[in-house]
Amino acid sequence: MNEWFLIIGLLVAFILFTVFRYLKQRKILTTLTEEEFRKGYRKAQLIDVREPKEFDGGHILGARNIPVTQLKQRMKELRKDQPIYLYCQSGSRSARAAMLLNKHGYKDLFDLQGGYKKWTGKIKMSKKPNY
Repeated sequence: MNEWFLIIGLLVAFILFTVFRYLKQRKILTTLTEEEFRKGYRKAQLIDVREPKEFDGGHILGARNIPVTQLKQRMKELRKDQPIYLYCQSGSRSARAAMLLNKHGYKDLFDLQGGYKKWTGKIKMSKKPNY
């Protein structure tokens, strides 16, 4: 019987944590449609948070690659006084990146709805040789 209370308690705690994280993410990150994203990304810092191999396979024209796995070490490359437009493949990594950036004082954070896989605009492919 006590095991069931423990399992139910853990499940409730997990659900509450997930809801809290979702609400916080919605508060700090503005998700934009592709049309809205296109209107503003040229006046902002456009950051692709995918890994380098994904970036080399194709990225939005003008984007810089700062993988979410390196973001903490490379945060100084970003300005706090300019909006930051983030994207990844589908949206989950850019949400994680936004949480980390917000924790360090970055405020104007935007995300591409659906991520790169839904992007229909101009892209650039890397010219690096594949070995």
